[in-house]
Amino acid sequence: MAMVETHVSVHELVAGRYRLMEVAHRETNRVSWYGEDTAAERPCLLTQVTLPAALDEESSRRTTAAILRTSEIMVLLSPTRVAQVVDAIEEAGTLWTVTDWIDGTPLGELLAQQGTFHYVRAARIGLELLDILDEAHSEGITHGELSPGQVFVRDRGTVVLTGFGLAGATLAPRVTAPSYASPEQARDERIGPAADLWALGAILYTLVEGHPPFRDRGRPEATLKGVDRLPMRGPSRAGPLAQVVQGLLRKDSRERPTRQVVREALTRILDDDPYADREPVQLPRLRRAYDAFRGAGTTWSGRGMAAGTALAVGTVTVAVLAATHQLPGTESSAATTPSPFPSASVPASAPGENTDGNASSPSVTPSPTPPTSPAASASPSVTASPSPTASALPAGFRVFTAPQGFSVALPKGWKALETQRASDAAYRVTFGASGDPRTLAVTYSTQAGPDPVAVWRDDVLPGLKQTQGFQQIGDIRATTFQGDKAADLEWLSGTGDARLHTLGRGFLIGGGRSFSLRWTTPADEWNDAANRQALQTFFKTFRRESD
Repeated sequence: MAMVETHVSVHELVAGRYRLMEVAHRETNRVSWYGEDTAAERPCLLTQVTLPAALDEESSRRTTAAILRTSEIMVLLSPTRVAQVVDAIEEAGTLWTVTDWIDGTPLGELLAQQGTFHYVRAARIGLELLDILDEAHSEGITHGELSPGQVFVRDRGTVVLTGFGLAGATLAPRVTAPSYASPEQARDERIGPAADLWALGAILYTLVEGHPPFRDRGRPEATLKGVDRLPMRGPSRAGPLAQVVQGLLRKDSRERPTRQVVREALTRILDDDPYADREPVQLPRLRRAYDAFRGAGTTWSGRGMAAGTALAVGTVTVAVLAATHQLPGTESSAATTPSPFPSASVPASAPGENTDGNASSPSVTPSPTPPTSPAASASPSVTASPSPTASALPAGFRVFTAPQGFSVALPKGWKALETQRASDAAYRVTFGASGDPRTLAVTYSTQAGPDPVAVWRDDVLPGLKQTQGFQQIGDIRATTFQGDKAADLEWLSGTGDARLHTLGRGFLIGGGRSFSLRWTTPADEWNDAANRQALQTFFKTFRRESD
């Protein structure tokens, strides 16, 4: 197997559709590119892998289908931490995978810039990767190609993982980055979760030492032979991480620690010295890529780039609107309190999500609002419309087009339960069905703030923490949605049988305008397959009028 030879030009289109902008990162037999989907007019990430031999038509079809299928499963399991593969193409022995744009930098590129990481920062990244592997392994999925080139680090330190579905695409034991192959892969044996744990150990080793535990020898077969047979030089800069790394890099897969043991060890490292890794993550390559591309005269669609930055600016979630409490019917003294978003307001307790944790809509109490602000009104009917992608929807789902100017696929029997409006054209539509405790709230704002993570943290969380039974799940996560910069917050609320689990995601669409989606289910049903499918379907099918 030869290393990737990049014979493509930035002036060419991959599969007649995808324009290459700039190389994001290279590693053995893999090149990642920042690119543009010219048909959808949105940024994307393309990964180029040279296969050991050109595939016949049937093998090519099976390989690309497996990659797409595995990606769909993983996005269901971990929707904010795994990149969605939107296309996979095999052309003349070269495999191209196209994913949604990732607002981050490849871990391998950060290593090239910074040399080594503090062991606490490495432990943080290790825990995030372990979370994703937990989800994958619980469904019988082994990544099998884990390496620094598959890990993207967002500007606030959280990670997104790519590359699921590539393992097993060919007869080769490891298609890319052989330095991170496990010994059982090197021997071309059947692999499982233990192979991913070895690769996790190799990544941790690389982060603190600045190079992989087994060097690349130029030819994959020589590198794999070294992984299998040569002893490893112990880490010298790992501090308390050394024991974890050495345990994960045991050649006998049966001797490697379990995911739970690794989790406990990494957590102890963070608890003992939580502020040791204070250096912020920088993303110069991502911004240079955009700047260079924009300088060439290319323009994006309505999801345009903000002047002076490489990223789509800011985002606002449904909670951004909740922070101001100025819609008619809001039972909050905050209506008279100065707010960073004075005109874009929706009650903090959305229909279907009362502060007491019940799933019914709250009563509406008039508040002193100007006569020009219409009161919360009964929802207009939602018009069903056929969709060109309807045949690809899960059974029972159908695309609905709302008169407000957006569409989304909803489960059978769902309709708009309530619509709330503000004087500045902001609104929230809450969807659900009679007897179904789940809800989807879609909010539109015309007064979006510039920093979504800061809005969640500073303006929204203080209010959410006052709700009964509130418990935040994980960190606020910067992400992207359909090419736009976005942020997620996940939390629990209510008590007992009324305990609810909510994920809020918002994204900016330009000119201070934003949409946000808030998905709420009973807490003990959050991970049900039907609910994971519904969440993925909402995210995949949501469209605004101008899309």
